[in-house]
Amino acid sequence: MSKEAVRLTQPANFSLELDSWGRLILTDETGTRFTGVEPVRAFPLTEPQRWIALVDAEGRERVMIEEPDQLPLELRKILTDEMSKREFLPVITKIEKVEGDPPICYLSVITDRGPVRFSVEGEELVRRVGINRIVIVDQRGQRYLIPDIYKLDPASLKLLNLFL
Repeated sequence: MSKEAVRLTQPANFSLELDSWGRLILTDETGTRFTGVEPVRAFPLTEPQRWIALVDAEGRERVMIEEPDQLPLELRKILTDEMSKREFLPVITKIEKVEGDPPICYLSVITDRGPVRFSVEGEELVRRVGINRIVIVDQRGQRYLIPDIYKLDPASLKLLNLFL
């Protein structure tokens, strides 16, 4: 746990909300707002229902939640919904088409779960997470993974380069 993070047991001393773009916003006990916060399981193998960190857009831990089940219902629902989005991660195997120009455009892709068409609003929603790994976040907050950009076909890689 980082020095800045607050270890939460109970009661909740923060609030969570979604902005109009579907980004999670944390307001801590001092009233400081952090946009683009993500919930991350700290110990998913040993205690999957406990220990969830809320990290800011730079990856810094802001709140550590020991017992998510003890949160008020509204906070628990937002946290559960965001965790399910984070943990459902279709893998993009091909980019078929990009319509419009970044930062606002529509992508038609093939995933390991079938074809999908979605919109991306903002170049920061196509993120490198490693040297060859990319996560794309659509306007609803759904994440899509490209595990290795160099395993994409040349046409898909060319379309992806519009965002990189």
